[in-house]
Amino acid sequence: MMNCLHVVGRKNHGKTTLIVELVQEFCRRGIRIGTIKHSRHAHELDTPGKDSYRHRQAGGQPAAIITPDSVGVFLSLHGESVYQRLEPLFADCQIVIVEGHIDAPGMKIEVWREAIGGACLAGDRADIVAVVTDGQPRLSVPLWPRSDIVGLTDRVSALMECGRVEEGGHSPAAKERDA
Repeated sequence: MMNCLHVVGRKNHGKTTLIVELVQEFCRRGIRIGTIKHSRHAHELDTPGKDSYRHRQAGGQPAAIITPDSVGVFLSLHGESVYQRLEPLFADCQIVIVEGHIDAPGMKIEVWREAIGGACLAGDRADIVAVVTDGQPRLSVPLWPRSDIVGLTDRVSALMECGRVEEGGHSPAAKERDA
């Protein structure tokens, strides 16, 4: 099973920027990390009329397009969850960060910027385990400082190792490590 962390939050609160910085820091540490971007909107990811699109429309399952520097694979779900279908592609990843997909099962952290406004989602959702912010929203979940990417990476790493966060924003594994 993929070790997924969902990074959620309202529009323009900095989800993508945070994910890019986390990925860079994890890579600097030699940790293999995968990412998935979830969108609520239907998008045609291929160009209608092109060969790869025609292969897929004809029933190719999976259908792939290969270029000199990348591969795009189109998978049908066949009744499986999207994460079950993607799992073999992420098998070598120690962590998979999913941007968005707030309604999917799994552990979530929220990115919240006071300057953008709107209430924190964590106030209404039990599946958000921490909020990444430099603000001070009144919440029952830990607040992780957004300005400290090294510390955030430590916290995410510890969270993904043990699967939960305790008071103060640290996982049990991080507390043991820091002792």
